[in-house]
Formats: sequence, structure tokens, C-alpha cells
Amino acid sequence: MSDEPTRRETTRRGSTGPGPEPGREAGAPAGPHEHVEGGPWLSEHVDELVAALGRLRASADRVHRWGAELAGVLAGGGRLLAAGNGGSAAEAQHLTAELVGRFVGERRPLSAIALHADSSSTTAIGNDYGEREVFARQVQAHGRPGDVVVLLSTSGRSPNVLEAAARARAGGLRVWALTGPAPNPLAELADEVVAVDAPSTSGVQEGHLVLVHALCAGVDAALAAADAGAQRPVAVPGAAPAAVDAAETPAALPGRDAAPHGSAADHPVAEEQDETGAGTVTGTGPEQPRRRRRRVVVVGDVVLDRDLDGVVERVAPDAPVPVVDLRATTESPGGAGLTALLVAAGRGDGRPASTSGSEDAGVDVVLVAPVGDDEDGERLRAALAAADGSLELVALPHTGATRTKTRVRAAGQSLVRVDSGGPGTPSAPDLDELRAVLARADVVLVSDYGAGTTHDPGVRAVLGAAAAAVPVVWDPHPRGGEPVHGCALVTPNLSEATRVLGGAPRADDAAGALARRWAARGVVVTAGERGAFLGLPGSEPVYVPAPVVAGGDPCGAGDRFAATAALALAHVAVLPEVVAAASADASAWVAGGGASGWRAHRATAPTRAAAPSGRGRAVARGEDPAADGVPAGSASAADARALVAGVRAAGGVVVATGGCFDVLHAGHVGCLEAARRLGDALVVLVNSDASVRRLKGEGRPVQSQADRVRVLEALEAVDAVAVFDEDDPREALRVLQPDVWAKGGDYGAAGADMPEAPLVRGWGGRVVLLPYLDGRSTTEILRRGAPAAVVAEQENP
Repeated sequence: MSDEPTRRETTRRGSTGPGPEPGREAGAPAGPHEHVEGGPWLSEHVDELVAALGRLRASADRVHRWGAELAGVLAGGGRLLAAGNGGSAAEAQHLTAELVGRFVGERRPLSAIALHADSSSTTAIGNDYGEREVFARQVQAHGRPGDVVVLLSTSGRSPNVLEAAARARAGGLRVWALTGPAPNPLAELADEVVAVDAPSTSGVQEGHLVLVHALCAGVDAALAAADAGAQRPVAVPGAAPAAVDAAETPAALPGRDAAPHGSAADHPVAEEQDETGAGTVTGTGPEQPRRRRRRVVVVGDVVLDRDLDGVVERVAPDAPVPVVDLRATTESPGGAGLTALLVAAGRGDGRPASTSGSEDAGVDVVLVAPVGDDEDGERLRAALAAADGSLELVALPHTGATRTKTRVRAAGQSLVRVDSGGPGTPSAPDLDELRAVLARADVVLVSDYGAGTTHDPGVRAVLGAAAAAVPVVWDPHPRGGEPVHGCALVTPNLSEATRVLGGAPRADDAAGALARRWAARGVVVTAGERGAFLGLPGSEPVYVPAPVVAGGDPCGAGDRFAATAALALAHVAVLPEVVAAASADASAWVAGGGASGWRAHRATAPTRAAAPSGRGRAVARGEDPAADGVPAGSASAADARALVAGVRAAGGVVVATGGCFDVLHAGHVGCLEAARRLGDALVVLVNSDASVRRLKGEGRPVQSQADRVRVLEALEAVDAVAVFDEDDPREALRVLQPDVWAKGGDYGAAGADMPEAPLVRGWGGRVVLLPYLDGRSTTEILRRGAPAAVVAEQENP
């Protein structure tokens, strides 16, 4: 296959040029490199290139930004896929070679695949599925949500390239196109395009080569900037510190460590003031814990929350309303102001912000929001200034009076709320200042309270650019602007999701649909006590159950959820872990009395603002000590079928999950408990001994199927157990036909094939992924225990 000639070239040469070259049909367009005009070809071609490359100057910033974004993707474990036909194939392979090898300076190898270069796959796919699928099927096989696909086509019309672009977009990959003169179909399909405006195919291809080199230079520049930030020099007492500001480097790499393996950045950096106070002493080494403070920028709408607390002892004589005798008035920042305070305070139970448990020096928080110049605005500024030393306010111009929300409360309950002020939209914000603030962020959190900040076109443009550089968490509002494309995580509740999609979608369906609509790396739809569903492009939804709480106040729970998510992303947690941590903190927040409970505790114990006093422990299903806990399961498929029939007759939902369960560990238990909360009965399908042996090899299982079944039956989350002898559970599922098939989230994280998924969907069932505990693996547990077992055997022959 070769590149089609550009539209301009076909029009210019058409069938009126000189006779066809040997082997080409009469009347066909002139070839891409054929010299038609009189005079030396090279002289004319150089003039063409000079003009075309001059026009490419307008795309310099875009290609440089692509380089920074691609550096973040590749440094974070992502991948570049590239493809083209003919000469464009050569340019695509040139790009991947520069990334896997090196462009100019020495650096770590980066993952990049030229799809046309695998001749076996290309010819097999073309033979079996047709030429149009040659690249698209490889995109589907190798690409993961968030990866980048670069497609090159001089014409922008090659069917196999167009199909690859469509397949990549559907799978949540970013598509960048290098084409000839636009408009063209590929430019329309791609997320972004750079079109080389040259009259010949050869001129376009040579322009593409320049763009390939510019993209590689952008990647190298971003990685070098990250390395410089990670390897700050040791300041010598009395000497001027080196002019390296690591705070300016995170924008290049979205929350990821991009340093080459083996460099100083592989070891966390510790820093402290020297005795003279002259500068910052930094050191590296595996013995020193990471202590770099992260920077989270919160952008949104602030309000002044005012609580009027009193007691009710009588009813008004002139109307059937309670009379509140005022006892106390409390004011504090609300909206994005509350969110910023929660980020500054850390996790909702006082734990460090990191989900990994590693030592951390905390976070610096910058709040960017319109703030009024009236009396309430001054009170709001003062409250933010007094709140936490790590919180900085960047106030945007504010339209109208400061928005206030006044709640009249008694006995811990709100009786009425009075809103005033507004609209609170930003008035001519300084976009250069906003860019500068976001450029220093590890994570950006958009806390939308519907006042208009997210509708401002300039603010949206800056946030869109930030989403291409750092993780952006977007907490939407029904009256706010839709999230910009490319966010790391969007956190609508089910009501907000329904407003966007219309109808009455299920939470899991809504999460996936919104992830595609907003081109987000993840969308989590929260459904209160039912938990949360995380939608990931190209993957099944992940269900994260919420701990059950009795009573409480949900006010501010969404802010707590978003704040924890931002903190977790600042420390490079994966999205299922992020959502699990956020769900746990939001449930604890509700149990602790919501925003009012948090403020009351903060007023009495300001040094421990992260943990509301008197917070009840979240109670999970089955924790009642009076429950008899008699297992309802049985190892026979017949009993499982009987259970399913009974649940269905009562109108209930049957959930099934499966696995070997050879060494039952905490990860298994967590998945089973989560699966049980998806319906009214849980059936566990267990691989037989023979099936485990075929899948895992000799020496497995270490426990017989009878023992494995007995242990599973003892778990309260399990209602029935059935054993199957095949290598996968499709036949057992065909018999039971559950309403929900749940599997561990490692399937989605690793991109593992789930052959049973189409079968389950065939009868209207759902496939859901469950959160898993990282590092809990039966194989790993057995590996770690093997040396001890050998020693014990030697000591006790």
C-alpha cells in the first residue's frame, strides 16, 4: 500500500500531465514524486519546502505541547502507537525508532509501536478481516485508555487509517494526525491535527519528518525538565542556590515520575534547611523517604457558609413554624473554599494523603476563585487566610455580591437555608496568572458550584490545556460548564449524570457513557449508600461499595470525595484505588455529621481538622454480632440453581463471581463482599482441582476443591458455591444465567481478556469489575512462603 496523492496534487496534475510511467494505468494521477513541470526538480522543490515549512511555524506551540503530553503518557507507563501507508509508514516508523532509541540526548527507552512494521500481523489481519482492519485491530489489541495514536496520511483519506482513528477514539485513546492540506476526513476524526500545506505528496512527507523530529524534541525537553526538578543540587552554605525551580516541572508530566531508571529520581528526595538557613539541603538515596510536598490547585466557586445554631422549644403563635432561639453563629468558607480546606487537611481520617502509606510532607494548596470586594467577601478572605498555613488564595475579579448560604439549625438538623448574593461569575480574569498557577500544579481540582467560573471561555481554555499536562479532577454542577476533555477523573453523582444523559440510566452505564462523552480517563458516578461506579474507556465498569452508615449528614460529601481523589492522584494512585479511598472518606464524612460536624470539630480541635469528632465507624453488611451466620451455600450446582430460582421468583438480583480461590486472602474477601452488595444473592463459581492444575501448573492447587468450597461457604457474603471443571466459567454461567457477573479489577487494569463477557450480555446480564487490593496475589503469597516451607521441612524431616 502507498500513500494516496494529496487532493491539491491530484487537481494540479490530474490526467493532463505527461504520459503514465511504466506499469501505471493511463489517466491515473501523477505519482507523488514525478517531476511534471520544466526546470530542475530540486530547485523548485526546495522553494516548495521553504514555503511549506514556513507555514508550519504556526503549529510550533501545538507540537511542543504534544511532546510534553506524550512525555507524561510514556513516563507513566503508557504507549505510543503510530501508523501510515507507504512513505507515511516510513515516517511513522521513524517516530517510534526515535522514541525507543533516542533522538539527541541519552534517556530511558520509551514504549512506541509502529503498527505497519509487524508484517505477520498486518498480512494475517488483511487476509482474514480485510485491508480496512489492518491498523484498527492492532489499535484495539495494543492500545489502552489514555495512550496516544499518531496517524500519518498525506491525503487524510486512507480507509485503514480512518478506521484506526475511529477505533482509537472509541477505546479512549488520544488521536493526533499528521496530514496534507486540510480539510480532510482524518483531520475531522482526530482529536488534534497538524496539516502540512504543501502541493506535492513528497513535500507533505518531508514536512511530516520535520514534525516527527519536533515532537521528539518536545518529549526530550519535557523529560529533561522533569529530571532537573527531581535532581535538585545540594546548596552550599553561603553560596547562591542554583536557579532550578522544581515546582515548574510537574506540568510537563501529569503526576508521574519520568526520571530514567537508575537516575537520582529513582530514589525519593529529602530536603531540609541547613543550619545557616542559607538554602535547601537535598539528598537522594534509598534510605531516605520521599518528603516532597505536592501542590494541588483548586479552581471553582466559593461561598460564605453561615450556620445559625439554636434550640427549638416552642411554636410561633402567629404561624405553625418553630421558633429558634439563637445560641451561636458560625461562618466558614464553602463551595470550592471548603474543598480547598479539605485538601489542605489531608485524608478524611487523619491519615497521610498518600494511599500507599509512604511518608509524605503533605500538600500545598492554591485556591483560584472569584471573590467579592464587599464585607462578606472580606470575611471570606479572612477565614481562608486563618484556615491553614498551606493554603494560598488567588482571587479572581467577582461579579455581584458575595454568595452566602445561611442555614438555620437546631438539634443537629437544618430547618431552612437562605441563599443570597451572586451571581459570582469571574469578571475579566487574568488568564496569564491562571496559567502560571496551573503550571506549578501536581493536580488540578475543579470544584464547580454553578456560579459561572467553568462557563468562562478563557478559564475553560486554560483548564483544557492543563488537562493535557497534569491530572485534573472535575467535580461538576448541574448549572456549571461540562468538564473539559482529557480530565483524569470526573465525579458526578447519579442525579447529575442523569441530567446530562437524560432518561434514567443505571449508574454503571452512565459512568461509561460519560467517560466517552467527556473523553475522560475515568468517570465515577456516585450513588449514595449504593456505592460508586467507575467508568473507564474500553473497560468494564468498576464497582466500589460504600461503607454503610446510619444517619449522618450528607452535606459536603461530594467535596470530601473530590478532595480525597485529588490527594490520591497527587501521589500517583491508580483510579480504582482513588475511588475506593474517596468513597471511604465520604462515608466517614456523612457519619461524622457532614460539613457542620467537621466545622464544629475544627473549631474545637483545629490541629486535627481532618477527623470529625464522634464519627461513627462505618458498618458493613453482616457485622451484627447477633447474626447466626449459618452458611446458605452448597458445593452442588443443583443447589446453586435452586437458590437462583428462589431469588428470581422473589424479584431479586443474582450476582455471580468466580475464580480458583486457592489461598483465600484479603483481596478475595474484599471482592466477594463487594460483589454481594450488587444484588440479593451471590453464587461463587470455583475451578475444580483439574481446572486449576491446567491453568496454574503442577503443584496447584495447594488446597483441594472440597476445602476451598468449605472455606468459601463459611463467608457470610457467599450464598452458594458451585464447582466447574472447564478452563473458564462460560458453561456454568450458561446454566445459571446470573443478572450480574463480577470479576476482580485486575482484569481491567491489566487489559485481560474476559471471554465470558459477551455471553453474559447476551441474556441481558451486566459485567462489573470490582476493586482489588494491590499486592494480594495467591502466586505471590505462595512464592514468599516457599523458602520458609523448605526450611521447616529440613528441620522437621
